[in-house]
Amino acid sequence: MFSGLIQNVFLFILEGEGWQAYLPVETLAKVINLLLFIGLMYFILRRPLGQAFNARREGIRKDLMRAQEERNAAVLKLEEVEERLKRLDAEVEAVRAQALKEAAEERERIERSTEEDIRKLREQAQREIESAAKTARAELRAYAAEQSVKLAEEMIRRDIRPDDDARLIGEYVEELGGVKH
Repeated sequence: MFSGLIQNVFLFILEGEGWQAYLPVETLAKVINLLLFIGLMYFILRRPLGQAFNARREGIRKDLMRAQEERNAAVLKLEEVEERLKRLDAEVEAVRAQALKEAAEERERIERSTEEDIRKLREQAQREIESAAKTARAELRAYAAEQSVKLAEEMIRRDIRPDDDARLIGEYVEELGGVKH
């Protein structure tokens, strides 16, 4: 209905064959109708669309700001982690140095302990050798004395005759101050 009215107005204005040859009235009416529709839609939707576009623009801006803040926070966290990694290398080196120091101290302690044990074992062995030597000397003396007594006894039995025996007994009795027979 609205397009029919516009079409009649244009027909009234544009009477003649010149315009219709280049641009038919019906096409011109459709173009004008479209322009009026677009203008009316613009007038009606200008505020809601403007507000929607502004809201969308504001939302995008907020998203970009939030993304920038998150990026900054991530960069800070990355720097913190890198710093911790640098410190971690230093801490690992410190632990390694401490472990080497403790290992050296433990090695020295073990060496001292081993030297002390060796000294004690030497002293104990020396005491046992001395004790064994004393025992061996005492046994050797006892054996030598026993063998000497046996040898002397054998020599006496072999060399002494019965008349020597009687004479020795007599001398012994005389020494004691006894009576002679």
